[in-house]
Amino acid sequence: MTPTAPDLRAQAQGLGYALPALLAQAQQLAAALAFGAHGRRRAGAGDEFWQYRPAQAGDSAGAIDWRRSARGDVPFVREREWQALNSVGIWADGAQSMRFASDTALPQKADRAAVLALALALMLLRGGERVGLIGGAPAKTGRSHLGPLAAEMMAQQNPSDYGQAEMAGGRAAHLLYFSDFLGPLPALQAVMMQAADRGARGAMLHILDPVEESFPFTGRIVFQSVGGSVSHQTQSAADLRARYLERLAQRKDELLALSRSLGWDYHLHHTDAPAIGALIWAHGTISGAQR
Repeated sequence: MTPTAPDLRAQAQGLGYALPALLAQAQQLAAALAFGAHGRRRAGAGDEFWQYRPAQAGDSAGAIDWRRSARGDVPFVREREWQALNSVGIWADGAQSMRFASDTALPQKADRAAVLALALALMLLRGGERVGLIGGAPAKTGRSHLGPLAAEMMAQQNPSDYGQAEMAGGRAAHLLYFSDFLGPLPALQAVMMQAADRGARGAMLHILDPVEESFPFTGRIVFQSVGGSVSHQTQSAADLRARYLERLAQRKDELLALSRSLGWDYHLHHTDAPAIGALIWAHGTISGAQR
């Protein structure tokens, strides 16, 4: 059974009501980190003074700061900080599998993904970067872009049980995918290999509920996907545990191997863990701290 149009409209309306709360969480999460404009401190075209360095062969006379050089016998060049903007594309999986939470005290995977994605976007926009949605809103600068970005992110709901990463348009320098990555792996591989061929660097934040990691079920149980299209009944759930954990471990190994083959980053995050750790990691993949 797949969600009907009224079901999806009700979900969308509920997400609309949740948007202010998710934005507030994202703002609080971003505020919990002390940060500046990330990782751009290298010489290049820009307006901000960075440092003086001794002149080298090939430097033009116009590059020499004669006032600074007059203090001694060595000519100095006045370097400016490189200020070329990064273009960052974000994909927060909106499929039905992301609507799972094993306990009312835990966030749904989709909510955790949205909060992390929006907090990261806010941090980057404050740093002067261009941020957009993969398969959606084009990358723009300015804090005023956060509201429309959040609204479109919430509107990108997928009636399918499992999400499929979308192809990135344009030439984003950095791509970040927030998902449980339970969908078909070949489609994910194709998308990410094409992005890497375009020269993009990327990261996968693998989000799982703790129950999906531990499989604590016993006895007679009917397992059903959140979207309702997949169902399996067992008389002894405990007998499935070893096979389930083996397949989950295999999927994590495949994701890690894929990321390494592309020179990308991979990180596993559970919804019962503090969100700030995942945010620090995600921001670090862009600033280069993971390299």
